Amino acid sequence: MTSINQTSIWIKNPLAIFAENSDGGVVIKDQKIIELVPLGGSPVSSFDEIYDASDSVVLPGLINTHHHFYQTLTRAYPEALNKELFPWLKSLYKVWAHIQPEMLAVSTELALSELLLSGCTTASDHHYLFPSQLENAIDIQAEEAQKLGMRVVLTRGSMSLGEKDGGLPPQSVVQTKEQILSDSERLIKTYHDSQEGAMTQIALAPCSPFSVTTDLMIETAALAQHYDVRLHTHLAETIDEENFCLEKFGLRTVDYLESVGWLSDRTWLAHGIHFNKEEIKKLGQSGVGICHCPSSNMMLASGICHSLELEEAGSIIGLGVDGSASNDGSNMIAELRQAMYLQRLRYGASKITHQKAYDWATKGSAALLGRNDIGEISIGKQADMALFKLDELRFSGSHDSLAALLLCGAQKSDRVMIAGQWKVVDGKIIGKDESELISRHSGAAKKLRQLANA
Repeated sequence: MTSINQTSIWIKNPLAIFAENSDGGVVIKDQKIIELVPLGGSPVSSFDEIYDASDSVVLPGLINTHHHFYQTLTRAYPEALNKELFPWLKSLYKVWAHIQPEMLAVSTELALSELLLSGCTTASDHHYLFPSQLENAIDIQAEEAQKLGMRVVLTRGSMSLGEKDGGLPPQSVVQTKEQILSDSERLIKTYHDSQEGAMTQIALAPCSPFSVTTDLMIETAALAQHYDVRLHTHLAETIDEENFCLEKFGLRTVDYLESVGWLSDRTWLAHGIHFNKEEIKKLGQSGVGICHCPSSNMMLASGICHSLELEEAGSIIGLGVDGSASNDGSNMIAELRQAMYLQRLRYGASKITHQKAYDWATKGSAALLGRNDIGEISIGKQADMALFKLDELRFSGSHDSLAALLLCGAQKSDRVMIAGQWKVVDGKIIGKDESELISRHSGAAKKLRQLANA
């Protein structure tokens, strides 16, 4: 796709910026931030172009640490409405089993496009569905991310515990341990980039305790350690999951995680809601991170993450939109607002500030992914930024611009930069025909429903 390239650019005098000592803007050279300009100052560094940001709120690129791109095909799906997690999953597994390669491609393209327009510059996807026709799912996702120019951490998910062995998923979507580990190793060798500024990385992500075997959890952790990649899974999302672990393994979720060698700072967990005090302490001491998914947790009535207790214990907190069948969207700036409001229900308004929500979606999310080159507007970091204008009716009368983005409900970025290149300009993805994408994607969703109901 085409993009607008600059050798160096001064993003000048922003209306507001979520960074220290940079009220006069930032200077970008190639793909990095090389200078922070104080209020009223001018750059010491040379620059080729100026972008006047005087009507823009500038944020570090938002980082989404848990998603299921394929689920954009089953938003507001009739058979899954008004259900909690387990019955919701069982109603959708039989639909998702029919996803074809071209459907995954367009669902990935749409999810990434939707995220990008909401100010997201890095996204992690948890893909765990590998029916026979979809064995190269991660390869498809990697190609779509490269076309769009988004940073991604693609997690090689897995399900090996089907219904006949006491698991939740149908047999048509599970694989053997050998298939899973072999493909995991192939994907790491093919796509994982451990260098600074990496655009594509791989992590290993068995779906959940109720869909994989104990052996697979143990051997996946060993493989991740061998190749120095990260580990991810769903954990403690609902009481049903807790009860499943007690019945199946005789252990609560965190004890089960410890028994399979997953309690380490290599691991980040999606949801992490139903922990007791001892479990929170154990997770924090081990450096296990938690991705908070507020919209999904509200939609499925799963509960509220104990974010502050987890942070106090030593865990890192980041944010994720979760799948578009349990959100039902892929909007990161909207997810920050949800996180702030849901967490205020637990802790009060004074403890959960708008700055806290920004931290979770930037520095916190970057740390969950093991990245120290993104998530902040500071010298030497990758030039990933999201710019928002306050030119809609919803913002009229607002006084604190950074707070207004969340309190007044921002939905869409005006400009987005990844690695020093503009990807979104004037609220549009460069080179992307959104109407054509919607047409292809909605057609794929209809075809999937037809296949599922045949």
